[in-house]
Amino acid sequence: NASHPKINHYDLSIAKQAGPLKQLHVVMVSDIHLGTIVHNDQLTKLVNQVNGLKPDLILFAGDVFDEDIESKNKQQISDTFRMLRASYGAFAVLGNHEYIGGNADEAIKYLGEAGVKVLRDTSQEIAGSFYLIGRDDLSGARFNGTKRQDLATIMQGVNHSLPILLMDHQPSHLEEPVEQGVDLQVSGHTHNGQMFPIQFITQRIFEQDWGLLRKGDFQLIVSSGYGTWGPPIRIGNNPEIVDITITFNP
Repeated sequence: NASHPKINHYDLSIAKQAGPLKQLHVVMVSDIHLGTIVHNDQLTKLVNQVNGLKPDLILFAGDVFDEDIESKNKQQISDTFRMLRASYGAFAVLGNHEYIGGNADEAIKYLGEAGVKVLRDTSQEIAGSFYLIGRDDLSGARFNGTKRQDLATIMQGVNHSLPILLMDHQPSHLEEPVEQGVDLQVSGHTHNGQMFPIQFITQRIFEQDWGLLRKGDFQLIVSSGYGTWGPPIRIGNNPEIVDITITFNP
């Protein structure tokens, strides 16, 4: 299964006006784990699939890199990321594996140079139509001693009349985005268990370990991820690219 990613589509509605936008086409990918096992060949395939969907916005929800990435592959991978095409660009957040490898700052610099902007406890208004917020990963405090900002602080100055999209690698502490009026959160991290029967563990740890969750006006999509951690094997689930069409209905 690990060699056969699927494209999973979601049609969502957000009850807000988004400037002149009636719809927004988002493609989200998490947990690529570029490094020792996942190489530029898989990334090239991914980029071609993403571009083929013709998205307005591309989101990478953490663990783009595994613990490390071989220096000899960096230029190849950088050139491949530059092939991405989206009207509003490509954005990313850090995952736990960027921290485990001790290369979080390097990952931010490297992705930025490759045309992918990393949001680290920051918000960005896009085209006067919606907000995109990226949270630092929960694991950062364990590795660098700096606790991430709470969501209320990050969202100071955000106009809640516009749609609010949030990237957070781990689908934890969902009470925060619910309380702060986030309309859609995208996450990864769980790999949907990756190998049966680990799914039963991730289902106990997370309120939603894969797929779509709705809580009032808050919506969450958790991806099973594109790559693998450890052995390049998936049992009982598939890697995926998440294809989201958002319709704005004030």
